[in-house]
Amino acid sequence: MKAIDIIHSEHRALAAVLQALRFLLDEIGAGRLQPDPDLLGHMIEYITQVPDKLHHPKEDEVLFRILREHVPEACSLIDKLQADHVEGARHTGQLETALARYRSEGGPAFAAFETLARGYVDAMTRHIRLEEAELLPLARKGLSATDWAEIDAAFEANRDPWSGPTGEYRTLYSRIVNLVPAPYGLG
Repeated sequence: MKAIDIIHSEHRALAAVLQALRFLLDEIGAGRLQPDPDLLGHMIEYITQVPDKLHHPKEDEVLFRILREHVPEACSLIDKLQADHVEGARHTGQLETALARYRSEGGPAFAAFETLARGYVDAMTRHIRLEEAELLPLARKGLSATDWAEIDAAFEANRDPWSGPTGEYRTLYSRIVNLVPAPYGLG
């Protein structure tokens, strides 16, 4: 069940970026920070690349497929989680568009970006909790060692969610951490 540890790590990395984004939005809303389009762009790039293109496909193509085959009581939950994946990818596309609009139009366009960003943070936080609290316990209980061998092989391709399979996200994650003010970053 090495995959469970990797999933937890990927969830923690995403949760850190989501918490930092929520913190920035709160600080901007309170007037203590000004929106930093570059930092926000890095954060959106991370949530687009890591969950949408790395994490969710492994869940959809391997974990969820095997769970559907061997744990039928998980099927409705998997349907919900897969719908969340589709919605999340749509949502990140909207975030990219809203940030581009804010970059070109300035101040007034930030409200639309903020609304979308808060909605995304809330939805992904709920999604992670659902996977952690309901799906992973079902998987632990219902899957065999053979099932886990296949799942582990798929997830081990990305042992470091902060860096990505070939280190491609290491610089991006470092930029985020260095630009986000404390307590969520080093900036």
